[in-house]
Amino acid sequence: MLASAAIGGANVLQASPTGNQGQSSQVHVEWVAEVLKRMQTVKPGMTRRTLLTVFTTQGGLFTGVQRTFVSRDCPYFKVDVEFQAVGRPNRDENGRVTLVEGNEDIIVKISTPYLQFSVMD
Repeated sequence: MLASAAIGGANVLQASPTGNQGQSSQVHVEWVAEVLKRMQTVKPGMTRRTLLTVFTTQGGLFTGVQRTFVSRDCPYFKVDVEFQAVGRPNRDENGRVTLVEGNEDIIVKISTPYLQFSVMD
């Protein structure tokens, strides 16, 4: 909830700038807005390759068809993404989810961007 408020409520920070602090705050708000716009260009139907121009991988648990990605601009801005594997099955013959990732995999679902500290493996 806090992350949504922080990201979705960026305009609130513009309320009453005073002096240098207000100018600095305005620059930060504009930067966050640009990063969010860039992140929101990635949509279902696009490939993993396209996603990787805006995001990069993060540590933590993942499979070949589900992973958390972080913005190339700031590792605290994140999205969770689900893929449809291309050229291979989503699961192996034993029903296990594949760990293999492919650049041509198709984005099926991408979460709303959120804020979270980095995951350390």
